[in-house]
Amino acid sequence: MTKRQDLAWWQKTIAYEIYPKSFYDTAAQGSGTIAGITAKLDYLASLGVGAIWITPCYKSPMVDNGYDVQDYRQIDPSFGTMADMDELIAKGNEKGVRVVMDLVFNHTSEQCAWFQESRKSRDNDYADWYIWRDARPDGSAPTNWRSIFGGSAWAWCEERQQYYLHTFAPQQPDLNWENPDVRRALIDIANFWADKGVGGFRIDAITYIKKPAEFVDGPADGEDGMYAVHAATANTPGILDFLHEFKAAVRDGRDIFLVGEANGVAADELGDWVGERGVFDMLFEFSHTKAVSCEDEVWCRPIQWKLTDLKRVLAESQANTADNGWYPIFFENHDQPRSTVNFFRCEGSTADKAKALGTVLLTLRGTPFVMQGQELGYANRVWKSLDEFDDLQTRSQYEFALTEGRTEAEALAGCNRFSRDNARTPMQWNDGKNAGFSEADTTWMPIHDNYAQINVEAESADPNSPLSWYRRLAALRAERDELVAGSFEELMAEDEQVYAFRRQGEGSAAVVLANLSDEPAAYDAALVAGMKLLVGTHGEAEAGSLRPLEAVVYGS
Repeated sequence: MTKRQDLAWWQKTIAYEIYPKSFYDTAAQGSGTIAGITAKLDYLASLGVGAIWITPCYKSPMVDNGYDVQDYRQIDPSFGTMADMDELIAKGNEKGVRVVMDLVFNHTSEQCAWFQESRKSRDNDYADWYIWRDARPDGSAPTNWRSIFGGSAWAWCEERQQYYLHTFAPQQPDLNWENPDVRRALIDIANFWADKGVGGFRIDAITYIKKPAEFVDGPADGEDGMYAVHAATANTPGILDFLHEFKAAVRDGRDIFLVGEANGVAADELGDWVGERGVFDMLFEFSHTKAVSCEDEVWCRPIQWKLTDLKRVLAESQANTADNGWYPIFFENHDQPRSTVNFFRCEGSTADKAKALGTVLLTLRGTPFVMQGQELGYANRVWKSLDEFDDLQTRSQYEFALTEGRTEAEALAGCNRFSRDNARTPMQWNDGKNAGFSEADTTWMPIHDNYAQINVEAESADPNSPLSWYRRLAALRAERDELVAGSFEELMAEDEQVYAFRRQGEGSAAVVLANLSDEPAAYDAALVAGMKLLVGTHGEAEAGSLRPLEAVVYGS
């Protein structure tokens, strides 16, 4: 049986995702800074956080909020300086909070020096660093692929008289990983940051780096006559060869971790991606978020789901990392709506929902990843018009909904439900000006309307708040070995109200039960016989029954 002392540091801690533009502004500019993260390290440590994943803060024109990188070795001036980053890494390491950088290696910004050279001609040193193809005889794009942000995945370049591929926005041309010079350049960048003392890397959109040998049209999957680029390119055979090379050059011999964003990898494929024979230490796969969202990642096609659908895919991910690899547990990130909306089909208190799902997050087997604000019990913001959104994907999803015959109201409803901007509203620190996020007159994105009640200061003073509950669970996780190193066994797998499981350690065990419905729920009290209540969201609990949105942890 696995013991806590046998685990790596990143398996025993809690990770926290920071969207720096929305975290804390020390420059009174309306958007967050790296110095703002440094200023809040004590707050992060109070949550039991030992790793902070920071979304891209490199030099960028910010077409996609930093995921269009112009220079991987420079900090964008809107966030501060490299000296600020060096200070964050150093002070974070002193406090046991290691920085995890976000590596965007499927594509660059069109303003990246590499692309500026590549577009000039077909025979210069960078000519083959991106994916170029000739037009069809009629001048149209090489294939009918639709980009993830909508419209053709091909953009025309007058200088080269060719099209280039962009999985995302036209300003984000895809790199050609088949070129060994490209792979060496990316490895050098990762080692540049590793040498600075970061604790690891989250690798963005990694399943798209390997393209198929032949580029051909796919069957139309929408009224626009196009075919999703994800279906055409994701997880192409041969991709693991590239990633083994990267791991050997960057990860091996260092006390860091690699976690990949792998949309398109199924739970039963995890063994090839993580663990001893894999290429990452952990992998963000999205089977559980897809189980509760929409058909084909189209927001105007929401699916009807049951709790058993969610439990089944989570159990599969747990099973497929039980003996090989490690699981990064998450219910939110910067690309997902808030979990108090996304993972519930019922009404009820948002705070109770946050605490119930937070109980699952912090007691499942794996490393929990908390999205900033999740610990406060954020809900989605209500967006009144398309003009209020910042996100590129939201705008493309709105337009696509109209092509599908949806009304403007229906298109807006889909955006309210699924927009990535829901996770990107500024952090709420207090009930003062701009929720304590910034002293500027205006902020880059609106503050959530509920900031007077939902903020760090208010919730720190309230023992029944989601924030206080997260801190309590973090402390429990640190105390109970089975919650870190123990095995996972699902209980009540067919129940449509309660998510329940057992964590078995060496000499101790815990049973977690979370009622994710707004109706009372019953369970067999024998599941917790001989155990004592360790924590409960509603205070004292009665074995065998759960109140609406109540979660409990029993231990022996």
